[in-house]
Formats: sequence, structure tokens, C-alpha cells
Amino acid sequence: MDDKLRECFEDMVVYKDLTKSNFFSSLGLPSFLRDWVLKRFEDEEGNYDIEDVTEFVSTYLPKKDEWLSIKNRITYENERVKILTKISVDIDIRTGDITFSLPNFDLTHKETIIEPAVWERYKDELTQSQETWGIIELGYRLPDDTAKPKIPGKIKLTGFTSFRPYIADLEYFKDARSEFSISEWIDVLLGAIDYNANGYKNTDEKLAMLTRLLPFLEKRLNLLELAPKGTGKSYVFGNISKYGLLTDGGKITRAKMFYDTARHTPGFVVGTDYVAIDEVKLVTFNDINEMRSIMQGYMERGRFNIGGYEGESSAGIVLLGNISIDNMDEYKSMFTELPSLFQESALVDRIHGFIKGWEIPKMSDSLKVCGWALNTEYFCTVMHMLRDDASYRAVVDELVETSENAYVRHTEAVKRIATAYLKLLFPNVKSVDDINPRDFNRYCLRPAINMRKIIWRQLSILDPEYKNDDKQMPTFTIKEFS
Repeated sequence: MDDKLRECFEDMVVYKDLTKSNFFSSLGLPSFLRDWVLKRFEDEEGNYDIEDVTEFVSTYLPKKDEWLSIKNRITYENERVKILTKISVDIDIRTGDITFSLPNFDLTHKETIIEPAVWERYKDELTQSQETWGIIELGYRLPDDTAKPKIPGKIKLTGFTSFRPYIADLEYFKDARSEFSISEWIDVLLGAIDYNANGYKNTDEKLAMLTRLLPFLEKRLNLLELAPKGTGKSYVFGNISKYGLLTDGGKITRAKMFYDTARHTPGFVVGTDYVAIDEVKLVTFNDINEMRSIMQGYMERGRFNIGGYEGESSAGIVLLGNISIDNMDEYKSMFTELPSLFQESALVDRIHGFIKGWEIPKMSDSLKVCGWALNTEYFCTVMHMLRDDASYRAVVDELVETSENAYVRHTEAVKRIATAYLKLLFPNVKSVDDINPRDFNRYCLRPAINMRKIIWRQLSILDPEYKNDDKQMPTFTIKEFS
């Protein structure tokens, strides 16, 4: 498999050994950054010099608590400082000023400036998405109190190097999938997200883990996972993709999630592929009635209106929680430990599917990848690109038939989940002729139905209305083609 993987994906493969040492763990890098660094320093056999890596990380990947020292170097010691981080750019329509923020260091647009000559040089790369990763060079624009109006001092962008020195070829990725059997491809996917396929007992355990990736591939896919502690929920949603966001529980406000009217800034859902809310059992809300209204509307349509601000996003909402072992039963009420908002049928109905986290093995050394694997940064980029490919949903719509007068939310949920599975496991499929109906049923449709059925069962417990005929789960069948 190692030789086959390297032959098919060439430069997009790195050697990962998370069993040998905790070196990279001690650096605190998310997987997509770690693999970028590995690719930069590894030789053809996967070896690297620890001192070289340590020096690079300490120079270009400072921790948040080092920001005051960096500001001092920029403003008072007149240094140009380079760091690898994500940057968000904005253009003030009223003044024409171009500013930026560094979310990882709480540097806001009010404190920054991008001068016209610099903007002209880097604007194509900086406007590719809401937030862009790169090596950013920072300097200081001195204040001028004699000017009219006065010119305040600001941190300025003086240089930018793209974090990704390649363009991910999506069509090549799709074609390369055809070189692998389904069992081989499942193992490739696990390696891409840092897991050792040989550490799992069977295919079902592997697929249970990979279910977590569905919101990475499909727009506005809302999922709920309840699981024991130690199964790696936070790791997958917080380390694998630079396009997603994992937020700890605690107090969640409308301003944080959707739009801050005081600062005129969008919240977590804008510009991300998903927002995963960790420790959902401990979440509290500043105004539960306001959050209920906004959350339900967003989960249904992907839009929200706050104080006249019309917001829109394709980010899915993923709820992650630990519950007691006694409550891990899909035929009993599992939501009693959750906040009241997540026990309301109107909101639960907008959750497309349920992940049975207790079917995912707890993390152990045997599950840590050791060998050649897809570069996580490359893989998360491919998943992000697949979100825009509507051809997979067209295949699902053509393949799947539902019973007459089926409840639309059940139908939409199943098709959306099946589409995400198709993108993940069979990205080489371009039409119904490219996939065996049995494979589609086994790996895409049946799992999607089962994930939605759990939501329906919980709805029936929460609200007797869902036991009525018009809210029952429909039947799904695969069309026959001559």
C-alpha cells in the first residue's frame, strides 16, 4: 500500500509516525500545519532533523502568549517579523482603506493597514477566501501627529507567501481513487487523518470513524455525536481541516455564532465549512429564545438576519457531547443530559443525522498512524473543494427513490448524508454508471438512512407528533437501470 500510495499521489504523501515520539504533539500544531512542516523538512525516506524543525516552528509559529513580544519588536524595535498564521482581509467601502486581522492573535482590523503597493502585489492570493493561511511579514507604519487629519500608528502587512505552494488538482484526486479497492481506500482515508487502519478490528469500526468527515465534504450538513470520552472527537474536528472550526462549550451568544452588531463582525459560521460545538452538554446561552430562533432558521436555510444584517453561510453545525454509558441507546431518550435547546423537536428535526460515537474505539497507540499517508493539508483542501461539486448529489437523486408523500426533512437528510458518503468513499464517480448499486447501498444509502433513523426515533420520544403517518421515516430504494 505504501508503494501504491506514493506512486499514485507522489508529492502529496508524507511519512507520519505518531507512535515514535510526542515531538510534534509537544509543538501543539494542528495536523494540517504539521504535515506542511513535515513536507518541508523530510527527505525521500521520511527522515527529518528535529533541530531544524524546532527552529522553524519557534521562528515562524509563535504561541499566542508571545504576541506582546512580537508587537514590541515591530513597533519599538522597528523589526520586520515573519509568522505563519491565518489572515483575514477587509476593505472599508467608505474610506477605501484595506485592513487585516490575525484571528489567532486577536489582532483586529482597527490596528492594521495594507498599503496600496503591497495590496496590488498580493491581492490575488489574499482574496481567495474569507481567511487565508500564509507566511506573513509585518512591519510598522509610524504615526504622524502633524498631518491633517492625524495618521495613527498601525501594524502593516509588508509581505505574504502562500501557505500552500501547490494547486490541488481535484480531477487527479478523483482519478487516483480508481486505483484502489474500497477497502484500500478506506485505509488511505484513515491515514490522511492520522489514524492507523490496522488498529481497527473491522471495516465497521473504520467507517464509524470516517463518518466524522461528512461535514467536511457536504455543505450545511448538521450532525450530532454523543460518545464516551477519549474517542477523539475534538482531535478530528479541531486538527484536520483549516477550513473548519471547533469551539469549546461554555457560553454561546448570537454575536459569537452569527453576527456581532457592536463590532459589525460576522461570527463563527461565516467563512467556515463547519462549526463543531464541543462539550455541548455544558453549553449555556446568553438568550436562549433568541438563539433558538436564529439557530433553527440557519440550520434550515443557511441564512440569518440580525439587526438588518443579512447573513448567509454553507457551514454545517456539528454538536459533540459525552453522555453516560447508560444513556447510549438509540431506542431510549438520549437527549436528557443536553441543554433544553437541544431537546426541542423543531431544532432536533433540523439535525440531519446522528453519529453513534460509542461504536468508535477509544484512542490508543495502536490507532496512531505510522507510515506513508496522504498529506493532511492536501486532503483537507480536497474535501473543501468537493463541497462545491454538485454532480454527486445529481447521482444520488438519480439513484434513490422514496415512498410517496415522504416527509421532506427525512428525505433531504438521507440524500445529503448519502451524497457526503459518495464524495468521501467514491470520489471517482461521475454518473450512475460508475458505481455498483450494491456498493452505493452498502456504503452510502444504508448508513445515511440509519443516521437519520436515530434522529427520527429521538424525535418520536421528544414529540408524539413524529409518530404520525406524515412524519414517519419513508422507505428508500435504489432505482433499476437497464
